Amino acid sequence: MKVKQVDEGKISKYILKFTFEDWENIIDSDVIIVGAGPSGMTAAYYLAKAGLKTVLFERRLSFGGGIGGGAMLFHKIIIESPADEILKELGIRLVKAEEDVYAVDTAEFMAKLASSAIDAGAKFIHGITVDDVIFREEPLKVAGVAVEWTATQMSGLHVDPIFISAKAVVDATGHDAEVISVASRKLPELEISIPGEKSAYSEVAEQQVVDGTGKVAPGLYAAGMAVCEIKGLPRMGPIFGAMVLSGKKVADEIINDIRKS
Repeated sequence: MKVKQVDEGKISKYILKFTFEDWENIIDSDVIIVGAGPSGMTAAYYLAKAGLKTVLFERRLSFGGGIGGGAMLFHKIIIESPADEILKELGIRLVKAEEDVYAVDTAEFMAKLASSAIDAGAKFIHGITVDDVIFREEPLKVAGVAVEWTATQMSGLHVDPIFISAKAVVDATGHDAEVISVASRKLPELEISIPGEKSAYSEVAEQQVVDGTGKVAPGLYAAGMAVCEIKGLPRMGPIFGAMVLSGKKVADEIINDIRKS
């Protein structure tokens, strides 16, 4: 087997060429999702599948959010009905624990959820932090995000961001609801109140998260654990049915909103 010879200059040239082609394409997107956890990746799958230009920004150099840690680093999490139907659609194997309750391998869950979203057409960009939103007046709405390299922020350097426009922004950043928190603080006219997440009550929290998923302000949506933070809901721990159901629900709402507009 003879390996193709490629010199260092060409390696760098091709990386830059195709990276900037991607960035030029996503500068004007239909949907921006912030956070590559279970709700964000599920939303990305359904949005891209519907033909919307979808980009997902993740601050870390991996995907999965809280999936990988499982429960106290154990490599299994729990999925309940009807979320199992979404996992079956994505080819993720389930082991029945009891009626309508299943155990799932964390690595398989992360890998197949990400792969499905990417295959559907969503673009994932790692190592990016969203630290602000773009807004417009008359009518008041969120119209995109400001992004910066995570490594730049960690270094403490002051570097201005670049801006990515979108018709919808989804905060899927988890417990801290980072994007919505910034919008609430810097744009009081959006009238967003953030009471904070409550302690665990899994039996009720799963349904409440799904019910609370959706639009927070024009152009700005919440999914997954971010819903707990902004709605004052209990946390639920290593059961992830609400996360994937929340991702699908927010995708359905955005698809409907964009089509109506």
